[in-house]
Amino acid sequence: MAQKKSTMRRQQKPQRNNGKPGLIISHYGVAVLVRFDNGEEHPVKVKRNSDHVVGDRVMVVDERVTSLERRNALRRRDPFGKVRTLAANLDLLGIVVAVRPQTPSGFIERVVVAARAADIAPLLIVNKQDLPGTTAFEDQLQCDFPAMPRLAVSAKQGDGLELLRHELAEAGRSALVGVSGSGKSSLLNALCPGIDLETGDLNEEDHGCHTTSVSTLLALPNGGELVDTPGFRDFSPVDVSSEALAHWFPGVMSILEEQPCRFRNCRHRQEPGCRIKQAVTQGTFSEQRYQLYLNTLEELEQLETARNEGRKNPFCR
Repeated sequence: MAQKKSTMRRQQKPQRNNGKPGLIISHYGVAVLVRFDNGEEHPVKVKRNSDHVVGDRVMVVDERVTSLERRNALRRRDPFGKVRTLAANLDLLGIVVAVRPQTPSGFIERVVVAARAADIAPLLIVNKQDLPGTTAFEDQLQCDFPAMPRLAVSAKQGDGLELLRHELAEAGRSALVGVSGSGKSSLLNALCPGIDLETGDLNEEDHGCHTTSVSTLLALPNGGELVDTPGFRDFSPVDVSSEALAHWFPGVMSILEEQPCRFRNCRHRQEPGCRIKQAVTQGTFSEQRYQLYLNTLEELEQLETARNEGRKNPFCR
């Protein structure tokens, strides 16, 4: 009898609110804008250093946000050693470059490594086709990244935008990254008429001004979703080990796919039978890009050593 009463009390206990599922579509530092599955949108306060990002599926219970499991996340390490998560659950990453401002050496390679390691397809978007010198710039990109999908566009004149709209619609959820001034906001204004994002000019040193400070997910008129991210001039991949770097690094990856090195754990420095060293000697892989690989490899090795020894990030300033 006592057992039956206990069972009845459990059955009569009010059901706990399981919350409302939704998607983070904007992040404002201390709050996120959530688009709930029923179509409603509502801002919810979060801690300033919370790990919630645009693209996260979340559950909101009593004004508290809990992120659900991610399919992937795009992360970078900033110059101060802090890991920044830019967006979650992406299908494609558009890397916006232009002849001006100049993209720093190694920027594209490191972004591609981070994207591939996170199972996000990279796409080179060569903007500002109206600027002089673009043809030579594209020729160099073709030489450095022969296997990389690439689109030439002009946000100002509209060239190539229809093809870009198709690629983004087919991809699903995409994000744009690039140095400040590369034209990401101008592209978004062209792709989503009416959003009126602020755009900036180049300064006297040919550097762009930061015009995006809030990450936002936008629904594209032709289908697909697009995340705008703040511009930056550096990109250090996070979720990549030194051992796996060669597998993701542009150029190195394609050489090893054709013919692997003699040793499976080759780091491509001085090991005998190294296909990458042979390619550099034969001139099929440039010395400059080989040095970019070595610099990235050394940085990852130093981070791994510091982590294993429990030391502070060696690149913290």
